[in-house]
Amino acid sequence: MFSKLNVTDDRKSLSITIDGDDVMCREGDTVAAVVMLHAARPYRHSILSGSERAPFCMMGICFECLVEIDGVPNQQGCLRGVESGMRIRRQVANASMSPVRKVQP
Repeated sequence: MFSKLNVTDDRKSLSITIDGDDVMCREGDTVAAVVMLHAARPYRHSILSGSERAPFCMMGICFECLVEIDGVPNQQGCLRGVESGMRIRRQVANASMSPVRKVQP
C-alpha cells in the first residue's frame, strides 16, 4: 500500500505501539503516516457502515484519520506527531453495532 522512500536522515528513532505491535518510527512523523506504513490493511472502519476508511486530506479537515492514542479515542492522527512510548489503536467498528437509523415520526 504505502512504503517509505529510501532516505537517510538524522532524526531520532522512536518506539511506539500500534495495535499491540512494536513499531520503530522517526521523530517528526505523524501518527497517521506511521499507521498507514505499518501494515497493508485498512486504517480504520466506518462505525456506521463498516466500510474501509483511510486518511484523505492529511491536514485535519476530513476526520478520516481518527485513531485511539494512549486510550483516548477519536484523535486525529494527521495532526499528532509520534511520541516515544505512544500506544495507538486503529478504530475498528464493533461488529455488534448496527448502523444508525432514522426514527420515523
